[in-house]
Amino acid sequence: MMISPVNTALHVLTASLLPDATAILHAFGPWVLVGIALIIFIESGVLFPFLPGDSLLVTAAVLASTLGIQPWQVLLVGIPAAILGDQTGYWLGRRFGRRMFKDGARVLRPDRLHDAENFFHKYGGASLVLGRFVPIVRTYIPVAAGTAHMPYRRFLLWNTTGATLWVVGMTAIGLALGGIPFVVNNIDALMIVVVLVSVLPVIIAVIRKWSTNRRNRPTPDGAGTNEANT
Repeated sequence: MMISPVNTALHVLTASLLPDATAILHAFGPWVLVGIALIIFIESGVLFPFLPGDSLLVTAAVLASTLGIQPWQVLLVGIPAAILGDQTGYWLGRRFGRRMFKDGARVLRPDRLHDAENFFHKYGGASLVLGRFVPIVRTYIPVAAGTAHMPYRRFLLWNTTGATLWVVGMTAIGLALGGIPFVVNNIDALMIVVVLVSVLPVIIAVIRKWSTNRRNRPTPDGAGTNEANT
């Protein structure tokens, strides 16, 4: 069978954007549900934000029959794993706070915690729901909540709500798309869309921050750009 240039390009682009969720799921074999739970747990709160949480859940739902599992089983292992992952992040933040983050570190970078703290202070408890749908942010938000000593009962409520909505939402998207032959035959394209939609809030935030810094950049006479233009 001839592989089209489009499919080849999709494979290359997907490989460069994110780990291959399909390959990961198949690699787990009969332990696929354990693997799903482990990856979601680690990504949610063990400060390793580079795992394919969104795409893993969507792909698991799309390929459920091929993997020999049922969508309800994905929910059964995914929701507790997401909740427990956030719990771990919360208690790490509460116990160690900012001491875990060092300048020059590859993962535990202070700027990532700072961004998560800003997100947390801006949206409060709702950040644990909103942040769930943003890669990288969802890893650091529980830590920010713990560092800020958010009351545990309040954290647990928002944590459970966010984790449940995220896992159910991603699985539902996979189920909705799994009945479309084009999607099943072009899973790489779907994963690219999932990644782009997931990181869109991050891209928008970066652009807004860059734009704000640019507007406030001092001019040679010491005044800000805004002041210079008035």
